[in-house]
Amino acid sequence: MPSTRVLDDIELIIEDIGGGGGNRPPAGGDGGDGDKRRQPGPPSPRRYYTAIALAIVSILMFFMALASAYIIRRASNNWVPVHLPAVLWLNTLALLASSGTMELARRRLATGDVKNFRALWRVTTGLGFLFLLGQIVAWRQLVLEGVYVSTNPASSFFYIFTAAHGLHLLGGIGALLYVLLRAFEKTRLSHATAAEVTSYYWHFMDGLWVFLLALLYLGN
Repeated sequence: MPSTRVLDDIELIIEDIGGGGGNRPPAGGDGGDGDKRRQPGPPSPRRYYTAIALAIVSILMFFMALASAYIIRRASNNWVPVHLPAVLWLNTLALLASSGTMELARRRLATGDVKNFRALWRVTTGLGFLFLLGQIVAWRQLVLEGVYVSTNPASSFFYIFTAAHGLHLLGGIGALLYVLLRAFEKTRLSHATAAEVTSYYWHFMDGLWVFLLALLYLGN
């Protein structure tokens, strides 16, 4: 059953994190046939896809809760819209471009062109940093205009949305750097699988930002 397979994947992920992996014999095992069935081997990529799916779902639930609170609060009488800094649109373009360069990088990796893969992956990482820098610029512009977190409910939500997304995107940048710098020949995780799993998270963060920007824009 699908639910049983998901539970099996979660168990494998926990075992990997705990360092047990496939080296730990079954509870009560005597080293016989049970141990042979649990011999360490190449891990199934399915566990990594399950892990990123669980992460994406949990993040999505968090932001949907914030979005619901935003929509409800916006209906109040003291709602004062926040003028969105123009730099946000440039930030969005940088983030969307990073998804494009990431897919180009993955295609290079699929053909064995590691050199161009790394070059395009570096561009993707740089665009991610550029997006975060642009978000800081947006915050600074609002501060110069006298708009702070506590100014009004609208400004509070703006800072919460952008800060929460920025922190999650920073985690994605960490994953990008891991794929770029890790020597995968020394691991049981393949380079292609790591790049693909990271791309799922990165594309999700791009789509999430477009949704949040649209929500903030419509809120004005």
